[in-house]
Amino acid sequence: MTETTNSTAIMICGHGSRYDDAVEEFNKLADYMRERLPQYDVESGFLEFAMPVIRTGLEKLIERGAKKIVCMPGMLFAAGHVKNDLPSEINNFAAGHPDIEFIFGRDLAIDPQLLKAARDRIEECEATAATKVDRKETLLMVVGRGTNDSDANSNVHKVARMLLEGMGFGWAEVSYSGVTYPLVDEGMKHAMKLGYKRIIVFPYFLFTDILVRRIYAWADEAAAANPDVEVLNASYLNDHTQLLDCFVDRIEEALVGSNAMNCLLCKYREQIIKYEGDVSTAQVDHHHNVSGIGTNGHDHDHPYKD
Repeated sequence: MTETTNSTAIMICGHGSRYDDAVEEFNKLADYMRERLPQYDVESGFLEFAMPVIRTGLEKLIERGAKKIVCMPGMLFAAGHVKNDLPSEINNFAAGHPDIEFIFGRDLAIDPQLLKAARDRIEECEATAATKVDRKETLLMVVGRGTNDSDANSNVHKVARMLLEGMGFGWAEVSYSGVTYPLVDEGMKHAMKLGYKRIIVFPYFLFTDILVRRIYAWADEAAAANPDVEVLNASYLNDHTQLLDCFVDRIEEALVGSNAMNCLLCKYREQIIKYEGDVSTAQVDHHHNVSGIGTNGHDHDHPYKD
């Protein structure tokens, strides 16, 4: 197998899904990084369900001559996967390859580029509407994935607030697709009581999966039960150029050593209300039982960390 001329490589680490479209969208991200960063060898892999698993991608990079591997989480916020599962996976692999330098990148986090991408997705949605409604008469419902990490959950609120002020909506609400509350169905019931003519439901997600479909289904149910309120479903971020640029920035940060995560409100370092017992939790991956079992067109709920 031919070795790369540059011994630095990029490993893009995804969560994984049983939903084929989600895996395909994630793989397109890896393809884009290969085009954008031809000076680096690039592989991708998943924590669970989908193939290839992360270990397989790392082994391929080493076989092709990698001496330094930047491992990038393909995830929006730092919750259990970014803080525990991926570091555990990488550290366990690195222990068997002491001659290879491994660098762990940070989550995409809140970034001006991602806010611009979100704005564009919302504006695209507005452009498809059959009627014209002033933004002051519109409520923006930003939907996060939902975790049991309150710091990660709170980031969705910050995104919603910045979009509210930046785009001039009458109000913004936040709900989640799982794990925490309110879920989208409860969030929509509350939003309907506020008297806005239009509600735009925006999944703040990177890629599709069964959760995004569930979000749209909940939104459609709310629309059917409240025909006097117009409900629009905006697209998730997916392959927006600003998202891809942000990912490149995270890779470059890792390479120059400026990729430190914000640990001020990390429940594994500080005693956060309700999660005091999680401080210094062992960094152990919980995905070995479903790693690489493959897609079957369906996804799963996450009753645990992330």
